[in-house]
Amino acid sequence: MPDRLRVHIEKVLPLSDEEFEYISSCFTYKKYKKHQFLVQEGELVPYNYFVLEGLLKLVYTDDTGKGHIIGFAMEDWWETDFPAYYQSKKATMSLECIEDVEVLCLTLEDYRKICSIHPKMEHFFLEKAYMGFISAQQRIISTMTTGIKERYEQLLKKYPSLVQRVPKSLLAAYLGVSRETLSRLSI
Repeated sequence: MPDRLRVHIEKVLPLSDEEFEYISSCFTYKKYKKHQFLVQEGELVPYNYFVLEGLLKLVYTDDTGKGHIIGFAMEDWWETDFPAYYQSKKATMSLECIEDVEVLCLTLEDYRKICSIHPKMEHFFLEKAYMGFISAQQRIISTMTTGIKERYEQLLKKYPSLVQRVPKSLLAAYLGVSRETLSRLSI
């Protein structure tokens, strides 16, 4: 499974065998079952997760108890409650398996060691963060400026395999509409 991580990193920067051996030694492999939580609101966040197999959802629950899907993560994506992870605080979101999941887990301490020993990995993680920020800003702008039909079509175009794997009820929650509204759009 570490080969998948190497391919992922090398899309951004090359690694020697020695560099990758050290980097991969900093990760822990874990498996989770459908509906298991990797992160639960109110708990400390031990890892940033690189998804090898499976599908996750990141959910924020508001004061009324309503869950808001912040995002999904599938193969070759990174996910966690980033503010809690980087600031060593308790999670304000939950990360749950939609499918059985296999991940590589990286502690904040090991993340910092990797970046210290191999500074080019800091560049890699910055590139990943930039792409995440860009995606988040595009989603916010889309939510403010487009209708639900256009947002759904953008999601279909950008992530066709994701849309096939996520139940309609979760897609509807992600888009901020009822399942019935989404069903009318996807006919």
